[in-house]
Amino acid sequence: MQERPAEFWNSQEGPKEACGVFGILAPGEEVAKLTYFGLFALQHRGQESAGIATFEGAFCRVHKAMGLVSQVFDPVNLGQLSGDLAVGHTRYSTTGSSRAANAQPIIVETRLGPLALAHNGNLVNAEELRQELEAADRHLTGSTDSECIAHAIAQAVNQGQGWVEATCQALRRCRGAFSLVIGTPEGLIGARDPYGVRPLVLGFLSRNPTRQELLQPQMVGSPHCPEAPRLHYVLASETCALDIIGADYLRQVEPGELVWISRQGLQSVRWAEATPKLCIFEMIYFARPDSCMHGESLYSYRVRLGEQLAKEAPAEADWVISVPDSGTPAAIGYARQAGIPYTEGLIKNRYVGRTFIQPTQSMRERGIRMKLNPLEDVLRGQRIVIVDDSIVRGTTSQKIVKALRQAGATQVHMRISSPPVTHPCFYGIDTDSQDQLIAAKYSVAEIAEKIGVDSLAYLSWEGMLAATGRDPNSFCSACFTGHYPIPIPEGLKRFKLALETAASRKDR
Repeated sequence: MQERPAEFWNSQEGPKEACGVFGILAPGEEVAKLTYFGLFALQHRGQESAGIATFEGAFCRVHKAMGLVSQVFDPVNLGQLSGDLAVGHTRYSTTGSSRAANAQPIIVETRLGPLALAHNGNLVNAEELRQELEAADRHLTGSTDSECIAHAIAQAVNQGQGWVEATCQALRRCRGAFSLVIGTPEGLIGARDPYGVRPLVLGFLSRNPTRQELLQPQMVGSPHCPEAPRLHYVLASETCALDIIGADYLRQVEPGELVWISRQGLQSVRWAEATPKLCIFEMIYFARPDSCMHGESLYSYRVRLGEQLAKEAPAEADWVISVPDSGTPAAIGYARQAGIPYTEGLIKNRYVGRTFIQPTQSMRERGIRMKLNPLEDVLRGQRIVIVDDSIVRGTTSQKIVKALRQAGATQVHMRISSPPVTHPCFYGIDTDSQDQLIAAKYSVAEIAEKIGVDSLAYLSWEGMLAATGRDPNSFCSACFTGHYPIPIPEGLKRFKLALETAASRKDR
């Protein structure tokens, strides 16, 4: 787990992002640069490290390091990443420490050549799998579950399997959440776990193919496809990464599906039966609002959350404001439904990023505000409804409310566009252990008193799911209910608690 800085204004109260994955097979294109821009669009999913691996035949080149995408890559190292296939990754650690050895893509040698693996998610049987691999003399150098997946594939390849068969065999040994992009000398693989907890989409750059050609691709050599379709396929965590490079969205990679993209075409393999359980927090918070899921932008879904929240928890106020940027769409929806004007009351410094210079205690006592700053002339003498997407520990909310009151707000009513977070995530999101989650320990009234608001209300679980317009059973909402679709070993629960306890002590 990453050490959490104590200074609130330079940290993030909500759950930490997952990782971003990207892959492209595009002969004749500058695939490293396209991958760079794809990762740039996925930067919100992880800010610890970034990496790109390219393939030129059987030769694999890789550059990865700690830092943001723009810090890790420059024209020189991108220019050295030649080839027609690329895999990229931007990381936030949920298993394994925050260090260069755990940066991705993971590169592993096999009898068929190297593989480069990028992973978004979290295995719940990683320790068991690691022990099996080490017992079989696989040499693991890092501490991530992602490396376990890569070595499990390599093991199957070295036992005589081809890339597709080996990957399917390895994935059946994995339990948990995983969306994978895997580069090989022969082609690109995209795969999701049977529950589809983390997103993965398929897009294309092409010469205006027909829709039928895209949706029913045939392998070269079949009687229906005598020539290779000149399509350049792209895999990404979110559609915003397709948009930035001018690629078109085709479809999602289905839960339990593996897609094999070679220079001859695309093939789909069903490696496991699907039980869809997309993480609902992807829709509420993690994915970018301009990314699309289920045929619409997540901005539109989040606006509906705010509208539903206004129906369930109205308040008399002069203004509706948001905690930028994640709370803004819901705040707009709340204001629209409630008939209260929406305005900006907190200004976010979007250039803070991560700094190695932490404020001193005396600076904190002076109220240093590196990330959010209230607009006093807007707030003075006003009754405020402030909308955010979640409350995890409550420390951020408490400081925001204090800042609003110091700026002159006469009433502060907080509205949250998701239910109370009462359970930790084990599927690739860095939420705190249960004893650190404020809603697991206190009632809504007690939380309101602790953070200092005049009133507090959360969106109902039913309202959150109804706003999706989809089958409520097709989402994982374990962080709100404690009902985990993939069983969690007791040892993993205790391990997470121990890590979180150590991290909180270190912060103090």
